[in-house]
Amino acid sequence: MTDPGSAPPSYAGLATRTLAFAVDAAVINVVAWFVGVVFALALSLLSLPDELMSVLAAVAAVAALLWTFSYFVFFWSGNGQTPGNRLIGITVRDATSLSPLPARRAALRLVLLPLSALPLCAGFLLILFDGRRRALHDRLARTVVIYVSVERPRRAAAREAPEELARV
Repeated sequence: MTDPGSAPPSYAGLATRTLAFAVDAAVINVVAWFVGVVFALALSLLSLPDELMSVLAAVAAVAALLWTFSYFVFFWSGNGQTPGNRLIGITVRDATSLSPLPARRAALRLVLLPLSALPLCAGFLLILFDGRRRALHDRLARTVVIYVSVERPRRAAAREAPEELARV
């Protein structure tokens, strides 16, 4: 819950959210490709029937979907930030309390996300017209995406201290 006297949150826009999602897509794909290459190399040493290879390909596709689902639900229900969100400085929160999402709400938000892409990404365009910059899936899952301050590592701050002392 926020303090009654605190400033209202700053809501993340379409470009910011798209950039964070692109970073997350890159992370998800790099991990999936790496695992796929390792398994493909291991399977290349074996002589397996085509039917079994088809079954393994289907299992790999399901595993990739589970990986993607787990990635978003894990991070959104933790501190509300995927690695892409953290890099950009945004977080997914409950629309009323601004608290992190429970795992079920994070899963619901992810399941509803494809609705924003239908038709022709019209659900995402709602971000441009909604006062709190919510897409269709945000409205349905009762979530918002807000900016958060990006904390700098302590070491970086400590390196600047001698320079400031030299100026005095």
